[in-house]
Amino acid sequence: MNPRAQSWLSVLRFVMGFLFIQHGLEKVWGFAGGRIDRDFAQAHAWAGPIEVTGGILLMLGLFTRTTAFILCGEMAVAYFKSWAPRGFWPITNGGELAVLDCYVFLWLVFAGGGPWSLDALLSRRKKPSADFIAAGEPART
Repeated sequence: MNPRAQSWLSVLRFVMGFLFIQHGLEKVWGFAGGRIDRDFAQAHAWAGPIEVTGGILLMLGLFTRTTAFILCGEMAVAYFKSWAPRGFWPITNGGELAVLDCYVFLWLVFAGGGPWSLDALLSRRKKPSADFIAAGEPART
């Protein structure tokens, strides 16, 4: 991927995280007039904390692939539990946003966080220098 596309990947990741935090905040604290859902005996109540935590991690670009995998699964479950029973087509059952989120998160699983992420920063710090020889490794000549 060219550098410009890599930068836009980071922007997309950040925006998706920012939008997803709002969905979680409306469930956890009633943000923007949302309905608070604290019945943690039900699976849907866990959506808020997952969305807030996942959104923050996406915005930071930390554990991007793992976070995106979890959020992709959450959106797939949400679609099939809440929207699919209302009809086959997402445009008529109201689930197009869940489907779109699911596929964007699935793409992030494979694409990663991009160059403007904590994942990228940490991977740059972990790379050993060319002069470093690990213990027990034969010297290169």
